[in-house]
Amino acid sequence: MEDNRLLSVEDLSTFFVGGERPVKAVQNVTFGIGRGEAFGLVGESGCGKTMTALSIMRLVPIPGRIMNGRIIFEHRNLMDLSQQEMQQVRGGRIGMIFQEPLTSLNPVLRIGDQISETLITHRGVTARQARETSVELLGKVGLDHPDKRYFQYPHQLSGGQRQRVLIAIAVSCNPSMIIADEPTTALDVTIEDQILRLLESLIAHSDMSLLFITHNLHIIKRIANRVGVMYTGRMVEQSAVEGFFREPLHPYSRGLLDSIPEFTSGTKRLNAIPGSVPRLSELPSGCSFHPRCPHVMDRCRSEEPMMTEAKEERWVRCFLYQN
Repeated sequence: MEDNRLLSVEDLSTFFVGGERPVKAVQNVTFGIGRGEAFGLVGESGCGKTMTALSIMRLVPIPGRIMNGRIIFEHRNLMDLSQQEMQQVRGGRIGMIFQEPLTSLNPVLRIGDQISETLITHRGVTARQARETSVELLGKVGLDHPDKRYFQYPHQLSGGQRQRVLIAIAVSCNPSMIIADEPTTALDVTIEDQILRLLESLIAHSDMSLLFITHNLHIIKRIANRVGVMYTGRMVEQSAVEGFFREPLHPYSRGLLDSIPEFTSGTKRLNAIPGSVPRLSELPSGCSFHPRCPHVMDRCRSEEPMMTEAKEERWVRCFLYQN
């Protein structure tokens, strides 16, 4: 995939500083996304998925700080760009769809004006051209009467309609990549299906790549080509989707799948992962998953496993696969 790679995240670490000791929100995360590929990032809440996305966009909130790593996008290291250059990347080359559209949209601006603003900023079109294109985009994402929707405010739309507006904004400038951060979490299953169909259609008819962040493995199985599993800020497994669902390697991955009915046999009892994700400020020594792991060994309590290629193009951070 190297020749076709659009995004390469290399050894990325993002810490929150200012307390007694830094909170390691993202630790040494490495992965890549090819052109036209959908990459799923999964894990429980607090595992670092959203902070990884915000780091890529260089939108880490204070007192967070990217401590090290490279973010190569379209052959440029985003860490070397000025804020002005990054503003052209955001929205122009990378679109982002956030989890809660009501807080992501400006409540006092008409939705059409919010799309037009993006087009004027990144494409340099006239106000009239921006309005015409905005109406076209509202229709493209499945909103009825787009010419009327243009003049409505966010509070006049349903949750699913607002999410479609965010998608319209994200794709308005024909970006190379979309980052979708749990975009269906607040929606019912019918609307969720409609939003996923829309994203699948947009990717299928363009060379656009997708980074899809979720805790929902059903969505990953449906929409992604490859998957990365995060736990306490670290990537613990990375694989093609088919291999991951057929044979998850990391005990945490197995636990996630065993706790979901669709991915277990009819006679197999569902098993929840014991305990909970530790606070990032209070991580245990060694492998951070060892207090919850059914395969824990002595070395797990004191040593941190490295990412290892356990099978072809399948990587895992676990001593079960290391000598």
